[in-house]
Amino acid sequence: MAVEWIYGLWCIMKNRFPALTLCYVLLVVGFAGCSGKTDPNSELEKAAKVLGQADQPAPAQPTQPAAAPATAQQSPRQQMDQAMTLYKSGDYENAVTRLQTIRDRATLSPQQNMAVQDAMAAVMTDVYSRAAKGDARAQQAVKQYEQSKTQRAR
Repeated sequence: MAVEWIYGLWCIMKNRFPALTLCYVLLVVGFAGCSGKTDPNSELEKAAKVLGQADQPAPAQPTQPAAAPATAQQSPRQQMDQAMTLYKSGDYENAVTRLQTIRDRATLSPQQNMAVQDAMAAVMTDVYSRAAKGDARAQQAVKQYEQSKTQRAR
């Protein structure tokens, strides 16, 4: 039995083309499945839709002091729409602040919370990428985001 297995392995190694082709195909298929880069705009739209499905009539006060007083009067859907508008206009710093405010709301359902987290992750991935390429607005948003995380940890 072992001799047959060794002989089969030797035959594969002798004729490398099929073995290399098989390895190449497996690598291509494997890497194609790992390229799940999310689009921030679609994640923001998806989160806005989820937040709009169950707007609460009496929104809770946000836990972030950076939020404007008017933000407390808006529904989560309205806040997400504003975050989306800010992001699309290139105002990354205020978009990230708005997303943090929405994320920190105590009244979000688990489904809403997950949608906001996905949107936040997609936006931050894009913002970090833009900052690495030298975008000054994105660099400022990263700086502000990291400062807020440091302040929250204290």
